Amino acid sequence: MQSKIVILGTGGTIAGIAARADDAIGYTAAQIGVAQLVAAVPHLAGFPIECEQVAQIDSKDMDHATWQRLARRCAHHLARDAVTGVVVTHGTDTLEETAYFLHRVLGSAKPLVLTAAMRPATSLEADGPQNLFDAVTLARSESVPGVSVVVAGRAWASAEVRKWHTCRLDAFDAGDAGPLALIEDGQVRVLRSLPVARNAIGLEAIDRNPDDWPRVEIVLNHVGASAALVDVLLAQRVAGLIAAGTGNGTLSAALEAGLRRAARSGVRVLRASRCADGPVLGGDDVELVGAGVLSAVQARVELLLQLLAAMRAGNT
Repeated sequence: MQSKIVILGTGGTIAGIAARADDAIGYTAAQIGVAQLVAAVPHLAGFPIECEQVAQIDSKDMDHATWQRLARRCAHHLARDAVTGVVVTHGTDTLEETAYFLHRVLGSAKPLVLTAAMRPATSLEADGPQNLFDAVTLARSESVPGVSVVVAGRAWASAEVRKWHTCRLDAFDAGDAGPLALIEDGQVRVLRSLPVARNAIGLEAIDRNPDDWPRVEIVLNHVGASAALVDVLLAQRVAGLIAAGTGNGTLSAALEAGLRRAARSGVRVLRASRCADGPVLGGDDVELVGAGVLSAVQARVELLLQLLAAMRAGNT
């Protein structure tokens, strides 16, 4: 019996429709079911594929409850002996956050490939069918284990990928790291490999009502940045803060003072950069801890999961 690929649908532009075929902007996302998306790719017809609709949303509206449900369904299918890998169709807007979330929660040794599209399914030149075919190709090859993202013929590592452009078909990049692999004419060319994640926090850490997950927010450094937003969030009992600093995570004097007050009050603070590429260097500040190579939104996911793990360990 051939090994099976499971495709989980969550909506997004890849499942979107527009009134006109030449409209790549004024569309409605998350309108076509995942089984219909698969049926629109004739080259997938001969593969053993199983489809499941986990959600049907625009990824700008992705939420913790959907993350929890998606992680559980991914884990269920990845644990099946008959399944070689799992593909997730997703919107592009929050794709890097979902990819990092699944990477840190599951740490799968099997391929878990997220894919998306920049044009709706009704477009004159929709990119979704090719991206879906490429994602299935990568998952079937088993050459890139763990969580990855496939868009425009390139596979990206979940901890490195960024959406760097608003409308180009090749809207994703990984900065200095580059892609993991290229998918060319149905073949996978591996460029580099990464070890399978060994420090996944596990499903148990997220096994609580998402309404009770700790609140983690992002504040941005800019000209004239103050601590006003930090003070508001402290009053609302925020659990964690990500500071998207300028350059190497630098902060205005006023914002830094506010964030240090927050840290001393028990709020966890991570310091990332608003730059598209490059790490935050210098990790000796115990109050404003550097986020390394993580983007601000990925750092938010990391801190959220750390707080959830701590809550489980403390049975709170």
